[in-house]
Amino acid sequence: MRATTSRHKPTKIPRPRLPDIPDEKLDARQRKLLDAIRSGPRGKVSKGGPFGVYLHAPEYGDLTQRLGAHCRYKTAVPQRLSELAILCTARHWRAQYEWFAHAAQAEGAGVAPATIAAIRAGRSPKTAPEDERAIYDFAAQLYRTRRVSDRNYARVRAFLGDAGTVELVGILGYYALVSMTLNVFNVALPDHVVPAFAEPRPG
Repeated sequence: MRATTSRHKPTKIPRPRLPDIPDEKLDARQRKLLDAIRSGPRGKVSKGGPFGVYLHAPEYGDLTQRLGAHCRYKTAVPQRLSELAILCTARHWRAQYEWFAHAAQAEGAGVAPATIAAIRAGRSPKTAPEDERAIYDFAAQLYRTRRVSDRNYARVRAFLGDAGTVELVGILGYYALVSMTLNVFNVALPDHVVPAFAEPRPG
């Protein structure tokens, strides 16, 4: 699935609310944070996405990026299911950059393009494997009702176990935090990328 495709009329993200900080203007704490991000499991990332926001509050940013690195790379949740949970979160929050960053990651991890398209459209991925549908139903119910039923809890626990279920909630929570960060600060997409979701009208 290409991140640049869209079924709705092209929409534009509002102007970013925080300035980009050029590398040569980073102070010692900000540079230490950027070095920590780039030396971790993410590799040499840009200052796009939430990372440019974190640089404006580097103490907070360091704690947050470390939690994010754990949630993304070190949990008992398989990457395929983790990426699917991230897409559920991006769809719930209409987080444009999060969807752009993770749709291709999800497909690369084994999530079918039809499943990705269904999540983007806000539909249950009915042709997805049972474990993916269980993750989708768990996340969708949690975001919709702020609770999870015994049935949906048991479905996820059956293949993730106790530790993995705890970490799944952590993944959903961390990427909800990322989504809010991206949305509040109007984090820009790369120039060539069409937003995945229609932007709401200014309130």
